Amino acid sequence: MSDTQDPYENLKITTGVVAEPNTSRANKTGSWREFKPVIDTDACIGCGQCDTYCPDQAAKPVEGEDFYGFDLDYCKGCGICAEVCPTDAIEMVREVK
Repeated sequence: MSDTQDPYENLKITTGVVAEPNTSRANKTGSWREFKPVIDTDACIGCGQCDTYCPDQAAKPVEGEDFYGFDLDYCKGCGICAEVCPTDAIEMVREVK
């Protein structure tokens, strides 16, 4: 048996509580991404579904335009944005590093 204490032993979280929301904004997580979203700006209708469903808040409207873009410092490449896009304007492409 290990002498290491369980750091979660006395943790008390009420069911349904988010302890620290938006922690990905504090940590740039895009460096380990394998796929990145590429948007076809002509096909994007600016509906915001990518922004609504992005777990990392990496999808944002481009100022002064009618389409969205991605902050790749925070995008993990999960592909949720591409799945929810009603016009298939987002394609997940392999990241080249």
